[in-house]
Amino acid sequence: MQRILIVGATSAIAEASARRFAARGARLYLLARNLERLHDLAGDLLIRGAAAVDWAVLDVNDFDRHAAAIEDAARGMGGIDVALIAHGTLGDQAACEHSVGLALQELNTNAISVISLLTLLANHFEAQGHGSLAVISSVAGDRGRRSNYVYGTAKGAVTIFLQGLRNRLHRSGVHVLTIKPGFVDTPMTAALEKGPLWSPPERIAEGIERALDRKRDIVYLPAWWRLVMAVVKLIPERLFKKMSL
Repeated sequence: MQRILIVGATSAIAEASARRFAARGARLYLLARNLERLHDLAGDLLIRGAAAVDWAVLDVNDFDRHAAAIEDAARGMGGIDVALIAHGTLGDQAACEHSVGLALQELNTNAISVISLLTLLANHFEAQGHGSLAVISSVAGDRGRRSNYVYGTAKGAVTIFLQGLRNRLHRSGVHVLTIKPGFVDTPMTAALEKGPLWSPPERIAEGIERALDRKRDIVYLPAWWRLVMAVVKLIPERLFKKMSL
């Protein structure tokens, strides 16, 4: 029976992933901001087969609470085998361009809070000599684009941090998975126009489960985004800066 901690548990991809974990009889510990949604999700996961579900409220930008939240989760489940970090916000790029405060807020939520949690979890897993750290980054972090470079900066920082963490923890038997979804149809992206490149969160969750089982290092979801981003990264900067992306 796996013991799985999910941070940002009420996000669409996290919920879909939690349902897949529950169907396998995992024990789950959920962290998110909304107590009512946590309560409802926990009940749903128990019906779907979870061995047990505990939860606690956590604002990821309250960095002083991170250590205690992880300690409570480990104590409550008797250890942690997998940690999935799935929280994030999609800020207003135009507003961030005119407000240092808003830009820093987005970077704190999408990058600094993740790095804080990862630092603590990495030490925990390194000490126990096993475990999987899975983190939702984004294809947006592969190259800065005019339409979302604040969000992309945060995701790029997370991706690079995970690369270094993977190299550090490999010798300790700890698995580090970087998850790079493309466009996902979630409440966070509800205001954006959808097209053929968009995927439902359930499809992303299926890919996350498979990547964890196979101990993958990096996974693009769906897989064809790897080719798309390979092409995007090959575009010369002198041309790329003229494109409306």
